[in-house]
Amino acid sequence: LLLLRLPDNSSAFSSPFTAGRSPRVVSGNTPSSALTTEDRRKSCSSTTVAFASNPLKSLFGNVASSISNIQQQGMVSMTEDQLSQLRERAEQVLSSHNIGSWDEIRSTLLSKQTPEERSFRDNLGKGYGKPSPLHKLRLFDESNNEEDVKVTLFRDSASWCPYCQKVWTMLEQKRIPYRVEKINMRCYGEKPMSFMAMQPGGNIPVAIIDGVTYNQSNDIMYALEEQFPDHEAMVPTDPKQRMKAQELLNLERKLFSVWMYWLTSRDSSGGYRDKFISVLAEVEAQLSAIKGGFFLGEKVSLVDMMFAPFLERMSASMLFFKGFQIRVAPGERTDFPAVNRWFDAMETLESYQLTKSDYYTHCWDLPPQLGGCVPEAGSQPFQDAINGIDPGSWLLPLSPNNGGLEPDWAWAGDEGAAKREAVERVSANFEAIVAFASRGAGKAGFPQYGAALADPNAISNESIQPFVDAALKIVLVKLLDSSGCEEAMDDLASLLNKEGGEELAGHVAMSLAYLRDRVGVPRDMRLPAARQLRAHLNWAISLCD
Repeated sequence: LLLLRLPDNSSAFSSPFTAGRSPRVVSGNTPSSALTTEDRRKSCSSTTVAFASNPLKSLFGNVASSISNIQQQGMVSMTEDQLSQLRERAEQVLSSHNIGSWDEIRSTLLSKQTPEERSFRDNLGKGYGKPSPLHKLRLFDESNNEEDVKVTLFRDSASWCPYCQKVWTMLEQKRIPYRVEKINMRCYGEKPMSFMAMQPGGNIPVAIIDGVTYNQSNDIMYALEEQFPDHEAMVPTDPKQRMKAQELLNLERKLFSVWMYWLTSRDSSGGYRDKFISVLAEVEAQLSAIKGGFFLGEKVSLVDMMFAPFLERMSASMLFFKGFQIRVAPGERTDFPAVNRWFDAMETLESYQLTKSDYYTHCWDLPPQLGGCVPEAGSQPFQDAINGIDPGSWLLPLSPNNGGLEPDWAWAGDEGAAKREAVERVSANFEAIVAFASRGAGKAGFPQYGAALADPNAISNESIQPFVDAALKIVLVKLLDSSGCEEAMDDLASLLNKEGGEELAGHVAMSLAYLRDRVGVPRDMRLPAARQLRAHLNWAISLCD
């Protein structure tokens, strides 16, 4: 599923959580958000939890029972006349609180946007402007023509694949014009036969460069470097630098290996942990010895492109599953200051800003790709914070840097910019998004896929779509900082409970939660916008449920 491009057969996450959940507490009466990063770190131990091969198995039970209940409940038990009357009354509630139509919401957004933000949609179609995961054509600027594009990149639809990410980042950094074709990963959807004919194994990425097909990410990257010599060089020409680059690439594979062993294993002895820390310390030493923010000095290189997808995923997964923190918020203590400076340097690049994901997305997309990740005892506080269960992580007011666990993306703009981005993305495709959200109170699809949050064939509950539509309008108006939204949502929730009963109000809350848990970064929007949307949906859920 792409929130901005949502055909009926699109892939999507399926929620592991029920609607209207209460914040969990960690120990005694202390909310986990009250724990400092150091408190969370001390609470972790090397003792593993005895999960099955898939660490999310305990969550599958919740998914199954939720789907079962939905199937038994079916559609809302009201006649069509009753629903029609209730829809009219819901519209009256919105009108009484000056909650306008979708066109009016778009008009209000337009009045608040910067010139660059207002040009976003137009630039998407032309292939210009700041890079976005929604671009299907990238020309960068008017100096390039569409008929001259020599590269087509086949990458994953959900922006999960690390191998796609490094090719995608390199194309952007070198500013090579390209087209994009999006292909599902096996864990969340089917691949088209045309792609399978070109790539029988089904693996991504694939690139067609000047008529030649390349089937491996590293082959694609080296072909781009060789065939576009007039663009920014990613491979050093100096022999000593080339040798250093090869040494670092070997270290990247070494780090990848020890990460995989620890992430996917029960580490009762602590041996996998020790090996991972040892190799990460080698990476830290290499970066500490270099003048400049990148692996080879002042300029980004192919080495950084190779490290970036995996260091990013290590930072998310090691914290979530093992309680081991690599990336820290500004001012926080760390044993890896050089690695953090490298992240800071990478985040100055538009090419990396484009492809960077958040911890929540990674920690749900890695297990189905790897066949399971194994959490360790004491990691639950970190999981709660990343999953939005902690007060302050996905509840208003939002905690800066998610309580010190995940740095805010200051380069993405201020809070107002984040809210406008969220409103833009939802309002641009509201009909499809309302239908998609209403799957939360619909029926499970068949067949099922490996990703715990995927159900591309789920059936939307059409009877509640007008009420989900009304609730989403209020959420977006609130994001635009308009007053009166609290009363509007209260009145809508009261109407739904009084006239439709707890069943209807609960179905609306379930639908909002379904949407909340499926906002993907960077696929749908950047992290600051995603946090704002998730938190504002939780605000609406708390009033509906």
